[in-house]
Amino acid sequence: MSTTIQMRKRGSITIPKSIRQKYTLDENDPLTLVDLGEGIFISPKKSVLPKLVTQIENLRKKHGISLDDLIQGVIEQRK
Repeated sequence: MSTTIQMRKRGSITIPKSIRQKYTLDENDPLTLVDLGEGIFISPKKSVLPKLVTQIENLRKKHGISLDDLIQGVIEQRK
């Protein structure tokens, strides 16, 4: 897949929505830019942990599970 984008003031670029959705990119997500000499390569540099914590917290609240219950469940699973 190839897409043409334009650079704006101060070097800003907009990553198309379809690409942001495909790679689940959100505002302020870090990206790695590699200078290849003949061009550049931009890749997501994502930490999965913050999003995972948010998903777990949302599920915990949705199902009415207390933090103590969650911790106890983990302890029981480890046994």
